[in-house]
Amino acid sequence: AFAVSVDSEGAEDETELPVLQKSEKSTTISEIGRELKGIVFVIQSQSNSFHSKRAEDLKRDILKQAVDLGKELPTVLLIHQIDRHEGAWTILPLMRDFSVTYGRNSSWIFFCEEDTRIQVVKLLETLRRFDKSKEWFLGKALYDEESTIIHHYAFAENPTVFKFPDFAAGWALSIPLVNKLAKKLKSEPLKSDFTIDLKHEIALYIWQKGEGPHLTPVPEFCTDDVNSYKADHCATTFSNFLPLCGEPVNKEDVFVAVKTCRKFHDDRIPVVKQTWEREAALIEYYSDYADVSIPTIDLGVPNTDRGHCGKTFAILERFLNHTSPRTPWLVVVDDDTLISIFRLRKLLSCYNPDEPVFLGERYGYGLGTGGYSYITGGGGMVFSRTAVQKLLASKCRCYSMDAPDDMVLGMCFSGLGIPITHSPLFHQARPMDYPKDYLSHQIPVSFHKHWNIDPVKVYFTWLAPNTEESHNGKKVVYNREDL
Repeated sequence: AFAVSVDSEGAEDETELPVLQKSEKSTTISEIGRELKGIVFVIQSQSNSFHSKRAEDLKRDILKQAVDLGKELPTVLLIHQIDRHEGAWTILPLMRDFSVTYGRNSSWIFFCEEDTRIQVVKLLETLRRFDKSKEWFLGKALYDEESTIIHHYAFAENPTVFKFPDFAAGWALSIPLVNKLAKKLKSEPLKSDFTIDLKHEIALYIWQKGEGPHLTPVPEFCTDDVNSYKADHCATTFSNFLPLCGEPVNKEDVFVAVKTCRKFHDDRIPVVKQTWEREAALIEYYSDYADVSIPTIDLGVPNTDRGHCGKTFAILERFLNHTSPRTPWLVVVDDDTLISIFRLRKLLSCYNPDEPVFLGERYGYGLGTGGYSYITGGGGMVFSRTAVQKLLASKCRCYSMDAPDDMVLGMCFSGLGIPITHSPLFHQARPMDYPKDYLSHQIPVSFHKHWNIDPVKVYFTWLAPNTEESHNGKKVVYNREDL
């Protein structure tokens, strides 16, 4: 990979560009037409109605830009419509299809999220710098400042050396690299394993322990807001302040269930009460011991050292049978989850509770060989009442009381044909476990775990209502300590 200079290669020369357009106009138009036709845009979309609409809006915008240029329309694919693959969102299972379909007549596969905004002409100018006959892996580079559990402590001696793409900025693979990956996947199918942080895992797979290409950082792939002065040089921008689709849902529309057990009553529950409990109008604590001082409710399910499937299904039954049918949302969290109910109420304004919604941070299991996706429990699992009704009306239940509840729920919903809905604003780990630049374009809803941190300080730094974004959807930048 070579270094790219923004000043020498990324920025336009305001005096020379008009001359170039006038003197070589027909050639430039012809080249742009061919180059645009050679890009396959892949939007990492979801089937939930809110998300699919956002992805369709982005597709229309890309195609409109092409029409305005007077060009042939490029191919724009939506991941959720590629339904031959349960694990289409993990990208790698699609490589053979991409190679077969586009391997001869295309130059680039460009991936982006539903909130990525693309300046098509500037994207073409950026890709033109790279020889499309070579293997290229392009993106905005993220890296771990210290080794982290979500990346299996990879590169523990110096985690900063390994770069992986920020999907929000968009990322690209040249067709020669796509063809190479497809050939590798044909001879060595993906192992049945966990997908935890897709962007890191894809970069590892492409890197192939040093035999494949590294990520080449591209300064024009940006996560600056489209209205920022910093965005002038950007081919892509990103605007994912906390979505708000109307008034936030009422406090009484969200029922919060906290999973705990007797041994954590004294150290974890006080943190909840010092931080986010005050945001919740409807909250109950479920334990293996009824403690009136909290109070906790004993569901009659013994605590287990491993998964808590029995307890979680008992919570779902209780929500359906012992709460008001007018309460549309259930949130299930661990006793060491830090969550902003205030922000969650804003986020839920974008979802229809009449749909079977199962929302949170998406993980995958065995998706290279037909496994399933699931919402990882520590960051919080959000259910519409409709989803709970459909789940409990089915025969799907825990195969053992100590089975992992989040994975069993994923299997059940997969079997029912109900897709889980991913939001990057929920987090299974602590703020320090994520690259700072990744969190910089988020307004997070949750974090998880109290390891080696002051959880109260983390809450008030990252999640408390007084750290909320300002009016008009603009994010306020706060000085956050290294928590």
